[in-house]
Amino acid sequence: MKFKNIELRWLGHSGFLIEAESLKTYIDPFKIDIDEPADIILITHPHYDHCSIEDLRKIVKSGTIIVCPADVQSKISKLDNEIELKILGVGETLSLGEIKIGAIPAYNLNKEFHRKSEEWLGYVLKIEDKVKSGVVIYHAGDTDLIPEMKKLSGKVDIALLPVSGTYTMNSEEAAEAASIINPDIAVPMHYENNIGSVRDAENFVELCREKGIRAEILEKE
Repeated sequence: MKFKNIELRWLGHSGFLIEAESLKTYIDPFKIDIDEPADIILITHPHYDHCSIEDLRKIVKSGTIIVCPADVQSKISKLDNEIELKILGVGETLSLGEIKIGAIPAYNLNKEFHRKSEEWLGYVLKIEDKVKSGVVIYHAGDTDLIPEMKKLSGKVDIALLPVSGTYTMNSEEAAEAASIINPDIAVPMHYENNIGSVRDAENFVELCREKGIRAEILEKE
């Protein structure tokens, strides 16, 4: 999907590749079918379907920057390449050239899969452009509909939201999150990989449209 100065590609599950200028930024690559070298990789939390060493090995090169919460470090240490590791905590920001990264909480409210105390992350990426206006992308990570999302209202161009339920928001809750955040485009994720189905994504899109939010299902690459 092309949006202003970026190309957004869905890699399945919660994995995305954002191409802006000459940079390739991955988020949570898992069971990916591409091996294009990464400049930056963002990991939301240490669960196997978000921090996959097998998939990281496909795209890591010497000098790749990996951004992650503190408890992902031990898994990242298994990589052979000389990467640059950046640890980010909730509420912290990091500037990497034209990309500014903010760490947002991601957690469950009434489930034990992603405790708030773990301080696992969602990310807000602001991608600057010297010619056009910048793009702000929110990757929610594995989360429920949490109060912190209200702070993002009207500040996000593209919201990437989990819709499968069980471990995260379901499609109805995700549509409510989209209504609160009010992005230009909402994109469903975290489905069809042993949890949820394309019907969850379709229901999310339908509910978003009822709320006046543009939503799109991206084709997996």
